[in-house]
Amino acid sequence: MPYIKKELREEIDNCVCLNAYILKADGRLNYFIVKLFLLYMRVYGMSYAHAKEFLGELEMAKMEIYRRYIAPYEDEKIKTNGDVV
Repeated sequence: MPYIKKELREEIDNCVCLNAYILKADGRLNYFIVKLFLLYMRVYGMSYAHAKEFLGELEMAKMEIYRRYIAPYEDEKIKTNGDVV
């Protein structure tokens, strides 16, 4: 988890609230992520290394979401419905 200072969290949380419309499942989130990537490349320069950095951040976010939210949900469903054996 990106444990950042509270002041930075508040700034980012405000941006997320302002952009909540992207959460529809019609490609908006995908578009937003690509635009964010392009902005990142514009700021830091288009390079393989910077692309790897960006993709690494996405991968770590994906892993954190799975670890903290999806895995516990799956564990609960195993308790409820039984495990696959």
